[in-house]
Amino acid sequence: MEPNTDELLREFPGVFRAYKDGRVERLLGNETTPPGTDPTTAVQSKDVTINPQTTVAARLYLPPTAASSSQKLPILFYIHGGAFCVCTPFNPSYHGHLNAVCAAANVLVASIHYRLAPEHPLPVAYHDSWEALQWVASHAAGAGPEPWLNAHADPEKLFLAGDSAGGNIAHSLAMRGGAEGFGGLNLEGMVLLHPFFGNDKKDELIEFLYPTYGGRSDTLIHAPLDPKLSDLACPRLLIFLSENDFLRDRGLSYYEALKNSGWKGEVEKVEFEGEGHVFHLLHPSKQSSLDLVQQFVAFLKQIRSRC
Repeated sequence: MEPNTDELLREFPGVFRAYKDGRVERLLGNETTPPGTDPTTAVQSKDVTINPQTTVAARLYLPPTAASSSQKLPILFYIHGGAFCVCTPFNPSYHGHLNAVCAAANVLVASIHYRLAPEHPLPVAYHDSWEALQWVASHAAGAGPEPWLNAHADPEKLFLAGDSAGGNIAHSLAMRGGAEGFGGLNLEGMVLLHPFFGNDKKDELIEFLYPTYGGRSDTLIHAPLDPKLSDLACPRLLIFLSENDFLRDRGLSYYEALKNSGWKGEVEKVEFEGEGHVFHLLHPSKQSSLDLVQQFVAFLKQIRSRC
């Protein structure tokens, strides 16, 4: 008899269905949009493969000023969210958001495509993101494989950023970079938008996506409990929270843990009343979303003015 390819292994409603034959049906975040020249901002974008064997890739964004200036641009290394299991940097919401940030902040953006769980269980997403950061670092001397990075990227001005699960990964990169170095890049700051971190409740999704999950002792998921949190290799940090975000208290716990850890950097939090999780991606034209982008950009520019 032929196996039943529709036999469910596990379903997380509204997120994905995993079947016993290995197939995964994602229920959101599947929309994509091509790169090109954005008609509103004149930002150029293109997709670059980092590792053909693993499909790790990046969508790069170049602001319109780059064509007429020889001045090197800060690098914004962005990691998308989606609970480690849905969405890509090619999603229209991320594409629009990063076009806006790229143009307003005048930065070169690398938006990272990492492999998704459960087909590629955690911690694969962390390893892929680190590989992508090392790939960016390979251009620090201006002799890497990607012409845009060679010509326009300033290795002395790196910013990490990410939303939701991507914010969690961004934090992990800052921690790992502090221990192993950033390969010729200088981390100036980090922006976490509605970041995900574990709490004291059972998380069935994480347990399914992360077979070797170590519970509350796993510092990839439970960063606020990391005894080495004070070693965070980032001098300045901005955290966006939202009043009605189901992850709000987790982001706040991270903020408080960082302040109380002995870390020597500067951290600021901005909270939006009445808003939910990643509202700026879901409703980019509303005033609060425009305000978030403005404050994101202001943070990048403020740090650069101090350098």
